[in-house]
Amino acid sequence: MFIEPRSKGQKMGWVELICGSMFSGKTEELIRRLNRAKIAKQNVEIFKPGIDTRYDDEDIVSHNKNAIRSTPVNSAAEILLYAGNCDVVGIDEAQFLDAGVVEVVNKLANSGKRVIIAGLDMDSNGIPFGQMPALMSVAEYVTKVHAICMKCGDIAHYSYRKVSSEKQVMLGEHESYEARCRRCFNLKADA
Repeated sequence: MFIEPRSKGQKMGWVELICGSMFSGKTEELIRRLNRAKIAKQNVEIFKPGIDTRYDDEDIVSHNKNAIRSTPVNSAAEILLYAGNCDVVGIDEAQFLDAGVVEVVNKLANSGKRVIIAGLDMDSNGIPFGQMPALMSVAEYVTKVHAICMKCGDIAHYSYRKVSSEKQVMLGEHESYEARCRRCFNLKADA
């Protein structure tokens, strides 16, 4: 992978990754950080995978209904086309992006941009999801957020799928998923 060298005096960027289960506040934290950058008068560009249309076709929307404008993309490479001269790049639901996202994120950070990414670290089978492990390894800062187990009230970091499906990617909300702790996730029972 070729990485553009920075020019003398150019500020080096970095990568921040926010990960965890569903209902853990990943998108809420992403929106909070991006809004703070906007308050600081930094130029912010925000992206999400085009397949994520749960709450809105374009905006990133948290489960708490907080929203921020974004640009849907069908491939990670599109982010480079739209990032332009911004200072901060936000990416939500990064687990849905293709393998090129790691190279894209590195190019953005190496060109002096702050890159803030949010995504599920594991799928509903408890398996590392998409490019998230690779993104964790290149990030300077990793924040793992947790939900509350819907069965027992302990700290949860698993996304339990309540409906039957063999697909890894299945968009859904409370009707399809719930957060669970390790013990309750491994029980695999709805009771």
